[in-house]
Amino acid sequence: MDVRRRPAKPARVLGGSNHHDNQPEKRSPSPSPQASDALPLPLYLTNAIFFTLFFSVAYYLLHRWRDKIRNSTPLHVVTLSEIAAIVSLIASFIYLLGFFGIDFVQSFISRASNDAWDLDEETEAIISCPPAPSPTTIAKLVKPEPIITTLSSLEEEEIVKAVVDGTIPSYSLESKIGDCKRAAEIRREALQRTTGRSLQGLPLDGFDYESIFGQCCEMPVGYVQIPVGIAGPLLLDGFEHSVPMATTEGCLVASTNRGCKAIYASGGATSVLLRDGMTRAPVVRFGSAKRAAELKFFLEDPNNFETLAIVFNRSSRFARLQHIQCSIAGKNLYVRFSCSTGDAMGMNMVSKGVQNVLEFLHNDFPDMEVIGLSGNFCSDKKPAAVNWIEGRGKSVVCEATIREEVVKKVLKTNVATLVELNMLKNLAGSAVAGALGGFNAHAANIVSAVFIATGQDPAQNVESSHCITMMEAVNDGKDLHISVTMPSIEVGTVGGGTQLASQSACLNLLGVKGASKESAGSNSRLLATIVAGAVLAGELSLMSAIAAGQLVQSHMKYNRSSKDVCKAAS
Repeated sequence: MDVRRRPAKPARVLGGSNHHDNQPEKRSPSPSPQASDALPLPLYLTNAIFFTLFFSVAYYLLHRWRDKIRNSTPLHVVTLSEIAAIVSLIASFIYLLGFFGIDFVQSFISRASNDAWDLDEETEAIISCPPAPSPTTIAKLVKPEPIITTLSSLEEEEIVKAVVDGTIPSYSLESKIGDCKRAAEIRREALQRTTGRSLQGLPLDGFDYESIFGQCCEMPVGYVQIPVGIAGPLLLDGFEHSVPMATTEGCLVASTNRGCKAIYASGGATSVLLRDGMTRAPVVRFGSAKRAAELKFFLEDPNNFETLAIVFNRSSRFARLQHIQCSIAGKNLYVRFSCSTGDAMGMNMVSKGVQNVLEFLHNDFPDMEVIGLSGNFCSDKKPAAVNWIEGRGKSVVCEATIREEVVKKVLKTNVATLVELNMLKNLAGSAVAGALGGFNAHAANIVSAVFIATGQDPAQNVESSHCITMMEAVNDGKDLHISVTMPSIEVGTVGGGTQLASQSACLNLLGVKGASKESAGSNSRLLATIVAGAVLAGELSLMSAIAAGQLVQSHMKYNRSSKDVCKAAS
């Protein structure tokens, strides 16, 4: 007979008016043995006696030994009372050491005993119960997706149970186990058991979890697969670039690729780097607006800049302070530091430099209270006019002149229609919407795809996608001049996600992997111009599709799977 372990339930019979007669006789459980039964007194009273005895005789002996030291009496000369005290101390110590855990041990004994009694009671209940009622009287339950376990040992099973019970924190698995892959596997299994939902389909194998530990992601349970497409070649500043784009949006890579084709056929695009400086803006507070203004004048005084730069530049051999901009709100002062950061995106680098300057300023401004290292005047991961006007990261303008025949044959439209559409959509339409840095068709699409492929911070797509797209008819109205101006592209080729294998491979494809050995910062600057060039291609192609009335048709054809098409047809 198959008897399964489960919580004991009272046996009951369903159906019939005489179910009271058929109810099995209840069995009173036998008392479970307890370790404290061997003690002459109750456990709590015994513990209290030995506790009191231990500390009392300890105090007595210390007091006696202090008197002997003061009177120069040898410590080994003891009286009968002292001998009794020593014996009592040893006895109480042995009890507390060996028997104070009786209550703890007893709980395990009771649990094991109760499990045995429960099994017997449940066996009797199962045997005495009549057949279950008809399935038609029970609501049909939806079966959850089966949870597939990947555990390979009893040791891992015990760790999973400890994580589920909360004995071992999930975040500490890597440090406790010493194997990041096993930690992710155990955490994944614990998550499935806790939620009752399967993670089948989320891959676990084939990823280097050691590479992200302490750097990129905490408490991993797998990784998400995003396809990477290639647009290009993009002919930019005389060089060809194959642009990797990680996206799940159909038509995006194809559209950008068409723009690259049009640019290539017209002789390529050119770019100019206008500015390169990452920013961080702490907020500090004074007792009055006058004191805040005094610090503002001090920081903006050219005579003090060299001293502040020396203090700031101690944070890194690549960090070089460029500019300090201040803004006052009452007695609060927002100080925007801008510095070059080599090939790193540079947020951590500039933050360290700012910390050095704030500590230095405390000498002359002891009443300065630092409210936050970031006061949102930076401004990071948020649309802000200060980034749109002053720039942040790399400020780039990229342009190309598309010949008339290319506009007609490749882009399937004409110059006059594109110029009019750009004015009414990207300029006037965005103004009507109250856009901030959004005077473009879909710059964020291309920026996000390139950022994910190359290991950039996807959240910085917010300010990095600030872009104004301009179109103008040139050469007697025959050709099209198109440009994109992007004041805050925040990219790096070292640090963060750039060191992961997949992202590093995409950077290597572009020829900007790691730090430049020839000129510090040149790799990240080149990456920024490539991003702007890809945005130029994407803007050109999408605007042409809208002008030619092909936008919906293209997405219906390429942005739907064959399954979706079949469903739509049916």
